[in-house]
Amino acid sequence: MATTALPPSISRASRVAVVGAGAVGCYYGGMLARQGVDVTLIARPQHVQAIQANGLYMDCQTFQAHVPVRATTELSAVANADLVLLCVKSPDTAVTGRALRELLSPHAVILSLQNGVDNVPTLQTLLPNPVLAAVVYVATAMEGPGHLKHNGRGELVLGEMGSVGTHQATLQAIAALLGSAGIPCEISANVKEALWYKFLLNCVVNAVSAVGQIEYGRMVQVPEVRVLLQRLCDEFLAVAAAEGVHFDATDVRAKLETLYQTMAGQRSSTAQDLARGKRTEIDHLNGLLHQLGQRHGIPTPTHQTMLALVKLREFTAQSSQA
Repeated sequence: MATTALPPSISRASRVAVVGAGAVGCYYGGMLARQGVDVTLIARPQHVQAIQANGLYMDCQTFQAHVPVRATTELSAVANADLVLLCVKSPDTAVTGRALRELLSPHAVILSLQNGVDNVPTLQTLLPNPVLAAVVYVATAMEGPGHLKHNGRGELVLGEMGSVGTHQATLQAIAALLGSAGIPCEISANVKEALWYKFLLNCVVNAVSAVGQIEYGRMVQVPEVRVLLQRLCDEFLAVAAAEGVHFDATDVRAKLETLYQTMAGQRSSTAQDLARGKRTEIDHLNGLLHQLGQRHGIPTPTHQTMLALVKLREFTAQSSQA
């Protein structure tokens, strides 16, 4: 759905709502709240109760603190928000978008901090408000109710998908707000490529970390796993090229090695979901890559295998809970 250009209404006086405030949402929402920004975290009941009682405990690389911040389970809390940080899992994007349509202020801006490449286009068809993309590079986990553990990084790449140039002033205002909270932001003129690069990282490492329930640094110590990761990467690059997104293979391999080093102690979000018995985003990661491969006639057997293995882990977890 088409949107109209809005003046940059985002500032330190803005009200921010974080929808789906898990590890990623609590990190960015907590960083803003720590600097006095009006933030409301919309999260699961166990986190809300702990945050209401003691604040959000942020165990970060540079500080540890209980950060006072509003928290609720009610999606209606977005009604007065100027900026919505959308952090729900990809399978929940459409239903959340439809619910938000009835609640958002006309001037609200949505920033998607989600994995995958199909969330922003989905939201743009559902909402009249501006929907902007954020590519997230942070290693975080929820260690317990209201307890955030930050393991590394934290930068964002922001941009528009679709009519690029329409919301540049708003992007600059969002970047300034986040920057004032110590969150490094880059505004990209080609955020689609940045999203696809993050999609590549997720499709290569997430499922492997999940099936092995292992950190990135340890999983690459297994020689056979390195072969698996290379096959996942090669299949991905072939599909990306067919989609018009071209990466330099040598550069990608170097960046993957950097990831294994800089986030050595991190388990993927898919691994964390499986460990908690939660539904994963695998259909929107390796599953989507496999679908795109089929569309272009490109074999992606390694991605299909990882999809099946994660689905099997999900099935056995659900069976044990029944």
